[in-house]
Amino acid sequence: MRPFRERNPVTIGAIGLTTIAVLIAAAFNIKDLPLIGDGEEYSAAFSEAGGLKSGDEVRIAGVKVGKVDEVTLDDGHVRVTFRVDGGAEFGTRTGAAIRVKTILGAKYLALRPEGKGHMEPGSEIPLKRTVAAYDVVEAFSDLTTTSEKVETERLATALDTMSSAFEDSPAEVKASIKGLSKISRTVASRDQQLRELLGHADGVTDVLADRSKEFTDMVKDGDLLFKEINSRREVIHQVLQSSVTLAVQLSGLVKDNKKQLGPALKRLDSVVDILQRNQKSIDRSVALLAPYARMFTNTLGNGRWFDSYIQNMVAPGPITPRGDASVRPSSGGSR
Repeated sequence: MRPFRERNPVTIGAIGLTTIAVLIAAAFNIKDLPLIGDGEEYSAAFSEAGGLKSGDEVRIAGVKVGKVDEVTLDDGHVRVTFRVDGGAEFGTRTGAAIRVKTILGAKYLALRPEGKGHMEPGSEIPLKRTVAAYDVVEAFSDLTTTSEKVETERLATALDTMSSAFEDSPAEVKASIKGLSKISRTVASRDQQLRELLGHADGVTDVLADRSKEFTDMVKDGDLLFKEINSRREVIHQVLQSSVTLAVQLSGLVKDNKKQLGPALKRLDSVVDILQRNQKSIDRSVALLAPYARMFTNTLGNGRWFDSYIQNMVAPGPITPRGDASVRPSSGGSR
């Protein structure tokens, strides 16, 4: 067998690039690979999407068993493709419904297992066994639109006419009709306020719909925080217990040394009072200490002696034999 270095590098490079390309393609389509995919694929037909989108959960009896792959339009209805974990089993008559997950409008796909056997992978739940959800935001919008079209004056007139028609009726019926008439007149008199209230409600629902993702993220972050606190519950309990023990120990220490601590605190109070009364002097001393420290450092900076200079002091020259003119006395100051 030839050594690796003696082989054709072009062939080795081509094989390596092909292997990398195959691995990248497998990574992008791993969910479709056998054995290691993320569940079996199914589909369901709905009359409308109801806010369901790709990535939403698939649940059976409230337990997550998969997720939605895509939501597409197919021949006048909505086709929802989803995947279910291999361990989940449901019969051939299984139904599906789009349910509300949170008050902010998040949805999930709920499966209702029915029938015998097991639904084959790739099967579609027909339209007659599915139920679409009604969007909360659309419900409030429809309420606002419908209420704006109601003619309150005609409604009040109709209820007044009904009250007159039932004038000879028993007292209980007459009281009920009169009550309805009063309600209608109250609604008619507050028509403008009710319209403004419904208009504000419509605006609030629009804001909630626009900020749905932010609210969902906030709720998820809060859930993570509570989970972390729950996981650290034992540690937090130990910290609190240790704090209680420390407080007890400190209380005992103060109680045992009360006689010594009392006079010490009184003396400390006197010292603090003296320092406060002499604060200006202390500040001036600190300010003057800097030049003194600088000059003192310069004096001792050349060695283990005091280095100073005296003006106009002539240092004595060295002792030399008489008549030796080559040695001259030095002049100037001395150190």
